[in-house]
Amino acid sequence: MTPGRPPALFPLFAGLETLPGIGPRAAEAFEQMGVTRPRDLILTLPHSGVRRRPITRLAEAQPPEIVTVTVTVQRHTPPTAKGRPWRVQCSDGVQDLQLVFFHPRRDWIESQLPIVQRRMVSGKIELFDGMAQMVHPDHIAAEGTPAPPEFEPVYPLSGRLTQGVVQKAVAAAMTRLPEVDEWIDPSVLTREGWPAWTEALTRAHAPDGPQGLSPTDPARARLAYDELFAHQMTLALMRRDRRRQAGLQTLGNGALRARVLAGLPWPPTGAQSRAVEEIAADMAAPRRMNRLLQGDVGAGKTLVAFLALLVAVEAGGQGVLMAPTEILARQHFRALEPLAKLAGIRIEVLTGRDKGDARTNILTDLAEGRIDILVGTHAVIQKAVEFNDLRLAIVDEQHRFGVNQRMELGTKGNHLPPDMLVMTATPIPRSLALAQFGDMDLSVLDEKPAGRQPIRTTVISDTRMGEVVDHLARALDGGARAYWVCPLVEESELIDLTAAEARFQELRARFGDEVRLVHGQMPPDERDAAMADFAAGRARILVATTVIEVGVDVPEATIMVIERAESFGLAQLHQLRGRVGRGTGASSCLLMYHEPLSESGRRRLSILRETEDGFRISEEDLAMRGAGDVIGTAQSGLPRFRIADLERQGALMALARKDAQAFLERDPGMESERGRAVRLLLWLMEQDRAIRLVTAG
Repeated sequence: MTPGRPPALFPLFAGLETLPGIGPRAAEAFEQMGVTRPRDLILTLPHSGVRRRPITRLAEAQPPEIVTVTVTVQRHTPPTAKGRPWRVQCSDGVQDLQLVFFHPRRDWIESQLPIVQRRMVSGKIELFDGMAQMVHPDHIAAEGTPAPPEFEPVYPLSGRLTQGVVQKAVAAAMTRLPEVDEWIDPSVLTREGWPAWTEALTRAHAPDGPQGLSPTDPARARLAYDELFAHQMTLALMRRDRRRQAGLQTLGNGALRARVLAGLPWPPTGAQSRAVEEIAADMAAPRRMNRLLQGDVGAGKTLVAFLALLVAVEAGGQGVLMAPTEILARQHFRALEPLAKLAGIRIEVLTGRDKGDARTNILTDLAEGRIDILVGTHAVIQKAVEFNDLRLAIVDEQHRFGVNQRMELGTKGNHLPPDMLVMTATPIPRSLALAQFGDMDLSVLDEKPAGRQPIRTTVISDTRMGEVVDHLARALDGGARAYWVCPLVEESELIDLTAAEARFQELRARFGDEVRLVHGQMPPDERDAAMADFAAGRARILVATTVIEVGVDVPEATIMVIERAESFGLAQLHQLRGRVGRGTGASSCLLMYHEPLSESGRRRLSILRETEDGFRISEEDLAMRGAGDVIGTAQSGLPRFRIADLERQGALMALARKDAQAFLERDPGMESERGRAVRLLLWLMEQDRAIRLVTAG
């Protein structure tokens, strides 16, 4: 039985309304921020701060600035007409200060600022018609009361919450912190110079200057690390659990792979060979494989995937390759068909478009084991699709598949679940790969296959459109083929389409029947026909929307023109550029921009001009756009951290992963003193899945 949450944490997991001063309305406003318990409050850190300079005399103020000063209340002037403010005249004995309030309640203002009493006030002092004014002071207190801090933290707000309410609630939540043992490795703590957990929280909520808000501040870095370490502990436990799950032992004899490799024009790269070895070793083991194959554009993932599928076939089983779109599925099929011929095996494609007898025949042959490899869209995970002996399932472009679909595919074997290989052509920054796929083993293809040409990238203004078209005409005369990608217009797909169709008509007027158009709204048959014409050389220019971003493979195409390149993301531009440079001809990519160019647009284009390294590009993309945008948070499976910032604290993620693995090796049952502290951290960070895995293991 899973033990319950430790009693030491009960006060932090109570309702928010158990804190003094939090009624139903405040609790509702906090809920909009995702704060429902004291535990959420202590992990909601200030995002900025306000300097309040204490002064003894009004003459010291340098308006406009925020000051704290003690004054004597002299008189109240209530509003004379609707919408006018209430004014309170005060003095420090030499100079006057007017406090201004809009819509105040009479009883409140007179009790806060009684005449002839001395009051400490804090707020922004400004000059209005030569008179010093403070509109709605942030703090009003009796003389002798502790002054607000000189650097006051500012918290995120929602609904009708004020800074005062949040600060009070945080202070009350902080009184509930339990005594805890240290869960971070002592050597890491000493090396990084981090404070203990309670001290880190105290300092993070009361920074003594702007540097205390920085992700590199020792208190903040420690708290971020706690979150990342808890997350990596969960992933490490999931990996350990998955490795204990029985899997099919799939041992290939290498015969089919040898045939294919003998028929290739050049040998695989070292990275490809290494990845195939890692996959084959995983498949031969008695546990289930769960591996991510990450490759840059054009690093040759398709060959690795096919050789992995052959391991399944050599062992007498079947394999399936699943792609996110029909275009991609059919293209994978076309690319793998010649390789299947070399191996002498049967490969088929199945998408939602296949109907009637053709579909029935495929399903029958699949169930009876006459098809070795099936390629398809997610239609291959529907109930009607049954395999005879499925050994390996490969998912292409993982970020477009939800975790549930991955699990559904895992149930397709007729006995134990098949081994799972996930592929992505989007180089993912290391910190995100560890956050998103940390429960998987990783193979990286970081070399370009022999024969891949470098791509010359040029950035040019669209005012020179005529020159570009003339240049294209000369290249076509020399036998070239070109992609022309039309701008991405945010508002609607219809506008994208209009832009693409207009460009298509213009190029058609110049180049006649040599031009084809593809976009997402076309019937699939027409789209496939246009692609086929381009691949076969019947057409020499393919005008397209970003439907060609991933995976289109025409080795003879050597020119890529991207209009309004500044409107695309870095990763997308890198993917599009990767559609050329796949054959033996010298290739070029023209990035056309439209003035005025924003600073970030200019930076994106210059990064692309400088490098073809997808991993470097992905790191730059992360720094410019943030984690959620880089891999699409909704589908990404990225954890939501309250404190940790993956863009700026990527190195902490790698450190947390290393520490989590080392800790589990030393203390697999988490029984030591530190082990018990780590359990408490997992409860605190709501990693309940991890706790179930600990108690089960």
